[in-house]
Amino acid sequence: MATTQADEVQTTVGNIISSSSSRRDAVYFQSAVVFIGVVGTAANALILYAMIASKQHKKQLLIFHQNVFDLCSCVLLVITYAVKLFDIPLVGRSGYWLCMILVNDNLLWCSTNGSVINLMSVTIERYLKVVHPAVAKKLLRKWVIYSAMVFAWISSVVYIMALMLSTSAVIDGFCYAMAIWKSRVAEVVHAVWNVLSFYVLVVFIFVICYWRILVVIRRQASIMAGHSGPGSSTTAETQWIRPRGSSTTAQTQSHKIQSNVVKTMILVSAFYVITWMPIGVFLLVLWVFSLVAFDANLLDGLTFLMFFYICANPFIYATKFNPVKRILLGLIPCKNQSQQA
Repeated sequence: MATTQADEVQTTVGNIISSSSSRRDAVYFQSAVVFIGVVGTAANALILYAMIASKQHKKQLLIFHQNVFDLCSCVLLVITYAVKLFDIPLVGRSGYWLCMILVNDNLLWCSTNGSVINLMSVTIERYLKVVHPAVAKKLLRKWVIYSAMVFAWISSVVYIMALMLSTSAVIDGFCYAMAIWKSRVAEVVHAVWNVLSFYVLVVFIFVICYWRILVVIRRQASIMAGHSGPGSSTTAETQWIRPRGSSTTAQTQSHKIQSNVVKTMILVSAFYVITWMPIGVFLLVLWVFSLVAFDANLLDGLTFLMFFYICANPFIYATKFNPVKRILLGLIPCKNQSQQA
């Protein structure tokens, strides 16, 4: 009897220590997410200002919309994880809806998945403008662009709301997200569909579209380099897809901007592939094949990497997208003073 009591006490103490350690790790993770969310919010807001100041919000509607998505995601990241950090008791109807809307990342995923859908729209738009410019002029009307923007919001909200409300629950004051499934088959089917739709399909579109874009750029650059002759000072980069016989400054500037937009979006897309791949593979192996044990710390680390993508995107635009870069450089006092001197 004495041995049994000692074992029970030891087990209880171990559970308390484990729970305390888990809670401490969760606080560190949530604090880090709130921090990068604040940084991302400020950075995305600055990028939106620069795009408006440079008039790019009218010329590059989908890219501007992509930054709107990223800003919304960062704001929701701060709100959602601040609520988790304060560990508000989930009691009654208010606790239930707090779980369903915020604690289970419902609104956050609505914005995040919407940004992925919009990123695919940006890729297809770039592909049509570079590879099939004649088709792009006929197809890419303003109403088509606005329809793509609305579709990104509606499809993401409908999907995430239906998923989260049907698979989340409050049990003993704790919010369990995506934990209540009708069957194991439903869980596996959704996991496979989610990874295929929001990663495999996205990567496939990136690879096919940007590969074709780069092929066209190289072909046009080589053709124009041959026509320019050895004495020409114009680089191949500034001449890609320039119509023959056209050498106006306006056209050259337009092609340079187009090339710069393509390079910027390739970097954004590649960054998405790198930061989303680890968690996609982990969840697929965990949910479908059950080859690994659930590890909360590993999941938190992979989730943080995914959130880092949202918050780091504006720094790509700030360093690579020339119209935005010029506006931001104009905000630096020492830079302005040196230019005046």
